[in-house]
Amino acid sequence: MRFDLSKAARKLICEVFKIKPDEEVVITYDTLSDLSVVQAVASEVFRTGAKPLLLCVPAPKGVGKAADPDLPLKTLSAALQNANVWIEFNQRWLLYSSAFEMAIKNKNLRYMCLVGMDHDMFVRTLDIDLDKLAIFMERLARILKEAEEVRIVNPSGTDVKFKNHPKRPIICDHGDASVPGIHMLPGQMSWTPIEETIHGRIVFDGSIVPPLGVLKQPVTLIVESGRIVQILGGNEAKQFESWLKSFHHEGMFRLAHISLGLNPGARLSGNVLEDERVWGCSEWGIGYISEDLTPDRVYTDQAPSHCDGVCLNSTIIVDGRVVMSDGAIVDERLSEIMNG
Repeated sequence: MRFDLSKAARKLICEVFKIKPDEEVVITYDTLSDLSVVQAVASEVFRTGAKPLLLCVPAPKGVGKAADPDLPLKTLSAALQNANVWIEFNQRWLLYSSAFEMAIKNKNLRYMCLVGMDHDMFVRTLDIDLDKLAIFMERLARILKEAEEVRIVNPSGTDVKFKNHPKRPIICDHGDASVPGIHMLPGQMSWTPIEETIHGRIVFDGSIVPPLGVLKQPVTLIVESGRIVQILGGNEAKQFESWLKSFHHEGMFRLAHISLGLNPGARLSGNVLEDERVWGCSEWGIGYISEDLTPDRVYTDQAPSHCDGVCLNSTIIVDGRVVMSDGAIVDERLSEIMNG
């Protein structure tokens, strides 16, 4: 028995989602998921008086739309469209799949992406001070929202600049999924800059998921106008480039978003859900772009899949002002919040 999961499960259901009696909560997972986490969360949903529905599918070969051919799309989509809450624990994620796109048409749905969650990560990443994290992230979001230009560097050679779009949100996932929308595991801040302004060198030295996991050596992307024009490195760089090319779609070479990792319990594990929340990392999504990040633009050429790469120990420079240095907060007001 993993009775230590009960505290994290209760925090997720009661504090993060604030689930009410009689709400219908769909929990999806696949044959690679950690069943102990699924059962703990379902038990907590039932304990609150809500109505859990567990849906398991055979793990598909791909993720996002690349998973479509292996999914029971009609039945799955119908269930998700009518739920009050959808919690996704799939290892091969449904995020950005056709079922996901159908589900989010339900504007009352509260969705959270907890893909690939295992029991240890569940405890580490949820048993944290969510109230303090919320204050900290909201303050950092204001700094970034007011920024004209952001530069990110790291010890492995990352040096990339971009400009922010005034109409695009900076999404702060700090542990409030009580309102309709797309939510992520607490401890990540994400936004999509003006694509054409993204230029420079991005060096992934943490992980790339899919297809590689934790990296043995850095993989370098040369980026011009928001697109990957060259991939440099050893065997893993070649594998990554081959994987991107296998989709035969130019959208798989497009940067989709930038995210900052801010979960004090996260550690590099090869699971993208946790890796992209490692404190002080910057993470770039590549491929499919979620519509909640770019309300000003409709993409008619969406990429068929999505992956994420992690740059550890990042330095964040906002309009020439250093906010974070090698993964450590140096902004005085932000430091006061975290140390208070």
